[in-house]
Amino acid sequence: MTIRNFNRIKALLFNNVTTKQTIFKNTFWLTLASIVNKILRLVLFIYIARILGATEYGKFTFALAFVGLFGMFADFGLSQIVTREFSQEKEKEKEFPAVFSLKILLTLGALILILIGSFLITVDPLIQKIILILAFCFFSDSFIEIIFAFFRARQKMEYPAAITIFESLITVCAGIFILFYFPSVKNLSYCYLLASLVGLIVALFFLGLKLQRLSLNWDKSIWKKFLMISWPLALIGVLASIYNQTDSIMLGYFKQITENGWYNAAYRIIAATLTPLGLVSVSIFPVLSQSFKESKGKMQKVWNLYMEAIIFLAIPITIGGILLAPGIINFIYGQNYAPAILAFQILMVTSGIIFLYTPFQQVLVVFDRQKKIFWVILFGAIFNIIFNSILIPKFSLYGAAAVTVATHFLVGILLLKLTLNFHFISSFNRRILLSFTIAVLSSLLMYFVISLPAIYNLHIIFSILFGALIYSAAFFVLRYATGKFSIIYEKN
Repeated sequence: MTIRNFNRIKALLFNNVTTKQTIFKNTFWLTLASIVNKILRLVLFIYIARILGATEYGKFTFALAFVGLFGMFADFGLSQIVTREFSQEKEKEKEFPAVFSLKILLTLGALILILIGSFLITVDPLIQKIILILAFCFFSDSFIEIIFAFFRARQKMEYPAAITIFESLITVCAGIFILFYFPSVKNLSYCYLLASLVGLIVALFFLGLKLQRLSLNWDKSIWKKFLMISWPLALIGVLASIYNQTDSIMLGYFKQITENGWYNAAYRIIAATLTPLGLVSVSIFPVLSQSFKESKGKMQKVWNLYMEAIIFLAIPITIGGILLAPGIINFIYGQNYAPAILAFQILMVTSGIIFLYTPFQQVLVVFDRQKKIFWVILFGAIFNIIFNSILIPKFSLYGAAAVTVATHFLVGILLLKLTLNFHFISSFNRRILLSFTIAVLSSLLMYFVISLPAIYNLHIIFSILFGALIYSAAFFVLRYATGKFSIIYEKN
């Protein structure tokens, strides 16, 4: 490789030059980190589920869900606000030491709540110990996230990517070693804590080396300013955590631990299907925020790109996941997890809904409409708690899955309605509707092809790859064939 080619690659992957190149660079690093992270952790969770069984797996995921419920108390919306504010005005970076100091206090408060709550949610001493260990893991992860927010504001996703991969390697390697030689959910929890602490040390090193030397600043005026901006997002996060974690926590509370293991086995795969959504959203959010400050035309272009990417991914993932659910569950977890198949198919609908409404939630944050999002999420949380308490005792994990779908559907409708009230961008236009139509037609063709016994009965990996190939080919052929419509739109 010549020096010239090396410099070109270096500029492409490490420098911010143009909007599209920056989005590509950020997406590349986030994709790399996320793929490695998801694959490694999926391998770990497969071993946890297979070696420890559904009941022990249910205990571990119940503890994870309970600790995760308090995540937004520690963050209080600061991470997203730091990314938004610092990406719009670099001068505000001098306030980071004060934000970090505030983060310490918030995290300590959340840690105390977790420790107290662990004695109220369960009487099982093992689960209480797991919650205690994972609480300190959560404490460390909370600081890593605020550091990542700084990197995202600078649009330097390569550093979070490297740290994420490194932490995942430690978690999975240590976890598999423990599962084979000292198998227990408590020992597994220690692996998570070890990896998180190492990840925090590395994140602090990169922060001081590349961006800003870490210091503390107990300036209450800066705290007040950021809290006044972030509190709607904080409440949104708390409520979102409630309706994201309520199902698992209620299954555990109603002593359906084995069912919780089946449910979370399905939910873990759903989380993996949302990986592309997270990658695209995290990459585009800083650019979307920046374009809002620059011009309406530029923001419209970024929005169109965002929506087209989401539509391209959402439709085939949802349809393909529902069709191939039996093969996916059996391949990953084995026949003992057959009860998870129907729950997985129901939850796949949730995945598609989240894909499609996330851009609207993100753009409302850019418009500084966090308070309106709060009321939507509040409605979703109340709806979720009420109907989970009714349906879980009757229908177990399937009731929980159905409530999750209904909750996200209602939230999506309300977010869409809010976004349509603002006319700074055209939320729907011919270009976006054309992409949606093409994605639906291509997905239907994919569904028909992989439903054929010759394809459906292949090994699940080959069925997925074949479906992805059919969908992509059909999408781009139709996109090319309808290119004149896009040209007409651009001229108009």
